[in-house]
Amino acid sequence: MRFDQYQFLPSIKENLKKLNFVRPTDIQFKAITPIMKGEDVLAIAQTGTGKTAAFAIPVIDYLAKSLKHQKQRKVRCLVMEPTRELSLQITEVFNAIAANTGVKIVNLFGGISQDEQVSGLSSGADVVVSTPGRMFDLIHQGHLKLDGLEILIVDEADHMLDLGFYKDIKDIQRHIPRERQTLFFSATINERIKKLAYSIVQNAIRIQISPENPVNKNIQHQVAFIEMDDKRFFLERLVNEFESARILVFVRTKVRAERVKNALGRAGIHSETIHGDKEQSDRLAVLESFREGKNRILIATDVSARGIDITGVEIVVNYDLPDLPENYVHRVGRTGRGGKKGQAVSFCSKEEKPLLREIETYIGSEIEVMKIDKASYQETISFTADESQDDWQKLIRETDAFKPKTRKGK
Repeated sequence: MRFDQYQFLPSIKENLKKLNFVRPTDIQFKAITPIMKGEDVLAIAQTGTGKTAAFAIPVIDYLAKSLKHQKQRKVRCLVMEPTRELSLQITEVFNAIAANTGVKIVNLFGGISQDEQVSGLSSGADVVVSTPGRMFDLIHQGHLKLDGLEILIVDEADHMLDLGFYKDIKDIQRHIPRERQTLFFSATINERIKKLAYSIVQNAIRIQISPENPVNKNIQHQVAFIEMDDKRFFLERLVNEFESARILVFVRTKVRAERVKNALGRAGIHSETIHGDKEQSDRLAVLESFREGKNRILIATDVSARGIDITGVEIVVNYDLPDLPENYVHRVGRTGRGGKKGQAVSFCSKEEKPLLREIETYIGSEIEVMKIDKASYQETISFTADESQDDWQKLIRETDAFKPKTRKGK
């Protein structure tokens, strides 16, 4: 089925055409029709499958068609997002699909002055995309009223729980009508997520895409066994060998992100970092620079894993393996998006081998080992452009020794 065969407004069909949306993805095909019928939906779909459009398209179509019947403009749809970056990206999708429909979208998030956001609400909004903190601030101040809400969307539910927003998801129900449509989207599923989902949805249509394979099939996975203090040399080599590729590098901590950036800089390689210590304006500027290709190397921590929804990331490098196997899926999901091929390369030290085993168990398959003989290994270290090579171990080693977390019973 093609998008032009749905009974969407002509303006929405035209917007989808401009976005090169021709045929729906699996999650879109399975979710759009029940959402258009007003059903509650519980959808589990891996990252990069197009789930944002799966709820944005039918919701905007419904709101646009019913605008003329609204005597007073009220917030009719609330989209809850775990991070500022995600809220911004979801807002961009909504705006692109809603162009020329009359549907107004307002984005709310913390870290900046609320004045402009309050102004947007006061001038009338149909859809609010928000992080929990700023949302409740504006509710309690009386700027955000949800008594006319018709649709609640909880997006990236598993990430919301990871960040401690369980209570916020439950508490929002006290501020919205009992009779509503609820759409619950998550990349992963476990008993806690099921319990939360079924406490807020009613007789939901359950949709699960590729549950047996949580990782996007368009991604090639490889692991290289590299000592912790040698990782920098191999990152330098990878960056130089793929000299035109857009590369996203994940590390464990904010401090480590800055140290890796500085080490690349000493080798003459420009990169930028994104993590929780940066001001919101700086984080947005860094993402924009990466999106536009002005900078092709971005170093990030796990807090940003799902906030980077940028087309054209060819390679994801797990410079440090994640503490939780679920985060591996979210990290590598930044590549291989929109049907394109992607590559995920993981650097694994001796200390991290237990984490690698957990990841392989979680994704249900072994990761291909990138074989590096002793001569090639030594050559990589010897031919670094970093003039301070001798000081690398001192620079990169963190104050607290690296102690990978392992799960109980492992």
